[in-house]
Amino acid sequence: MTTTWTPGRIAALLGLLVAGAVAGAAGWLVVGLWFPGGLLLALAALFGVFLAGRLLTGTGIGVGAAVIGWFLAYVLLSLPRPEGDFLLGSSGIGMYAYLLGGTVIAVICATMHGPVDRPVSAAKPRP
Repeated sequence: MTTTWTPGRIAALLGLLVAGAVAGAAGWLVVGLWFPGGLLLALAALFGVFLAGRLLTGTGIGVGAAVIGWFLAYVLLSLPRPEGDFLLGSSGIGMYAYLLGGTVIAVICATMHGPVDRPVSAAKPRP
């Protein structure tokens, strides 16, 4: 399936890239502060951003733009500072669960198919 690259679509993808980065940075902070509840809150926010990317563009490209933003924020926040310490402590199972959970949610949103992807007919039932 080929799509045309209109200025509106490019702007939407750039907006999804920024939204993914903001959700990634906020998720990093929340998971580090409130482990069990913060992890669920961060994963719910990621699901919302990734699903919005899927519904906004109608393809997995929207999810990909949001995932790139999320992953860049995740990586940049996990790099050590010049002083040798980290911005936030990234030890513990919470950050690994955040990375794995975000990846699983991204794959789910990128591969889902809904009524938008195919024509829906009320005349004959699906087998």
